[in-house]
Amino acid sequence: MMKPWKVVKRLLPLFAGLSLLLSACGREDLSVLRPQGPVAEGQLGLIKLSISIMIVVMLIVFGIAAYVLVKYRRKPGQTEVPKQVEGNFKLEIIWTAIPLVLVLILAVATVQKVFAIGEDYSKDKNAVKIKVTSHQFWWEFTYPDYGITTAQDMVIPTDKKIALELKTADVLHSFWVPSLAGKIDTNTDGTINKAWLEASNEGVYLGKCAELCGKSHAFMEFRVKAVSDDSFNKWVDSMKAPVQTIADPELAEVFKTQCLSCHAVGDQGGPVGPNLTGIGSRETVASILHNAEGSGKSVDGKPIKDNLVEWLTDPQKVKPGNKMPSPKEDLGLSDDQIEAIADYLANSKLSY
Repeated sequence: MMKPWKVVKRLLPLFAGLSLLLSACGREDLSVLRPQGPVAEGQLGLIKLSISIMIVVMLIVFGIAAYVLVKYRRKPGQTEVPKQVEGNFKLEIIWTAIPLVLVLILAVATVQKVFAIGEDYSKDKNAVKIKVTSHQFWWEFTYPDYGITTAQDMVIPTDKKIALELKTADVLHSFWVPSLAGKIDTNTDGTINKAWLEASNEGVYLGKCAELCGKSHAFMEFRVKAVSDDSFNKWVDSMKAPVQTIADPELAEVFKTQCLSCHAVGDQGGPVGPNLTGIGSRETVASILHNAEGSGKSVDGKPIKDNLVEWLTDPQKVKPGNKMPSPKEDLGLSDDQIEAIADYLANSKLSY
């Protein structure tokens, strides 16, 4: 039988290799360890403080344990029972007081950050107000000061406070952008939660639903696109600009009756489903089908038209449990109509 130390010796390189491999996994924009704004930086500071306290306590405890094991180990030939002594009153006071002090330090820092992170900027005239509504399984973003509603891609200017008001349209969800801020629930009791975030650098940051909310919980992603003030203003103008309608009258009527009854494109359509204005410029279709050209740079994905055709052909296959009716089975769209509508939407782009 192999000795235990030999087993450990053989497994150690394997565990070391796996640790190195797994340390390279994940996305840069989906990590609390790479903060891109003051809220995330404050939260990372709390993580570092708590870990530092735990490491110090662990080193002290293990150090004392090692000292006792070495100094008071049984000596060769020693057979008598060691002298039994009572506890030391001063030591007991010390090792009771020290944890209390450490907990107090952590509590004070935590309370300070909680109040700072929870500050309400909804009345701040310089902040950008966004109302966030969660749905199964997509996100809706309304900019009341600009008269704009969009979905999936939340566009914000850098170095400005973004005042969020969060609610749900159905079940409990949780709004989370790891690089920018912590998790904020969207409650089912009608409560509107308020929070804020700020992006220090331009870029695209991945957001997730952090509360199990149904079959496609894992597919309920969104993007926060931080841009310059000039680009943000151009995006606002593009969202408000008139959109080109479908040239084919027959297809335009089908699109109006079967698609615009729920979705909006520009100033046309309804508010039930995700707003599709400028969908050709988005990072994804249905939040998980990555568009090769959506971000303006080459990424590992398919052309947006192909993604739209895939989604419109069988939405339940792409995102199980979503509430969109099947364009083919429920709405009666043909493959040619789906192809033409996908082409129209893929060319609905925003310039900013």
